[in-house]
Amino acid sequence: MSITATELKNNLGKYLLLSATEDIYITKNGKVIARLTNPYQDRVDIATSLFGILPKDADYEEAKAERLERV
Repeated sequence: MSITATELKNNLGKYLLLSATEDIYITKNGKVIARLTNPYQDRVDIATSLFGILPKDADYEEAKAERLERV
C-alpha cells in the first residue's frame, strides 16, 4: 500500500495497525521516502513456510546426530 506523508500524519494509528499485515510505503512529492513494516514479518513468513516439512515422528536428537555426521 502506498500513502502520502500527510495521510500517515493524519491517520497514524490506522496505518500502524495495517503495517502488522502489509508494508506501507510513504511518499512525499510522488517519491517513496519510507516504508512502515512489521519487524517480525520475515519470521512469520519463514515459520509458515516450514509447516509440514518434518514428519510427525521426527526426533530432534536423531536429526541433529545425522546432520553432524555429514560434517
